[in-house]
Amino acid sequence: MSQRILAVATAAVLLACGSAGVAGAAQPVDLELALAVDVSSSIDAEEAQLQRNGYVAALGHPEVIRAIEGGLLGRVAIMYYEWAGDDHLKVIAPWTLIDGVESMRLFAQTIAIAPVHTAPRTSIANAIEFALPQFRDNAYEGTRQVIDISGDGPNNGRAEILEARGKAIAAGITINGLPIVNGRGDPAGYLPLPDVDLYYRDCVIGGPGAFLVVADSFKEFGLAIRRKLITEIAGMPPAPAMAAAEDVRAGPRLLLAAGLPRACDFGPMTWQDLRVY
Repeated sequence: MSQRILAVATAAVLLACGSAGVAGAAQPVDLELALAVDVSSSIDAEEAQLQRNGYVAALGHPEVIRAIEGGLLGRVAIMYYEWAGDDHLKVIAPWTLIDGVESMRLFAQTIAIAPVHTAPRTSIANAIEFALPQFRDNAYEGTRQVIDISGDGPNNGRAEILEARGKAIAAGITINGLPIVNGRGDPAGYLPLPDVDLYYRDCVIGGPGAFLVVADSFKEFGLAIRRKLITEIAGMPPAPAMAAAEDVRAGPRLLLAAGLPRACDFGPMTWQDLRVY
């Protein structure tokens, strides 16, 4: 074999090895975002559909696309799953690379066409713990990793909320929240938690830069999630001026983690003893 042929053959082998290494490596992204959406029975079919529609509309909004394209790498990885009690958790759209309008359109379409199912109980802890290996085992490497939890009630599953939150924080994952203040009881007669926003602030969110945006009704949900996605994707710290718990409850509100003492086992206790969601 001539020296030239040998050199070409060697280069081809090296290129193939290099390509295989790149293919097997995690793809860098600005953000890995797990959208965890409550479909517990305190949310009726109409509200669940409003919630789903809100995500679909927000994900495809031009401001959200601009936030993605304006990142250092110009791409994020997102997954979307719905959860209720300890035994109900369904991935609607798996991890997907989003780098512009077309990839987001396909992702949102996957969410839009899936059937909506609700189930009993509200295991926020299970929803958090489910996400942890999803970050570890996906094909992406984000500069930030975020679980975005939306829901209208406290944790009342078997797992403890503070333990699940602690695991996420220890893994370097931030938990942000989108509580929905819902004044209607569920069909079984369970009453809503009137300050679910403060429960989320004190017991659910945590990690670097954690924040929540409050929707004071399901009709406001689309605006709230759009605002929240833009803040998460852009990695902008929320304005401290909007952190006060005394903010007037009109329109989507933003609260920062306060670290105040609270009975975070309120959900399991009241499920058993007080019949309050």
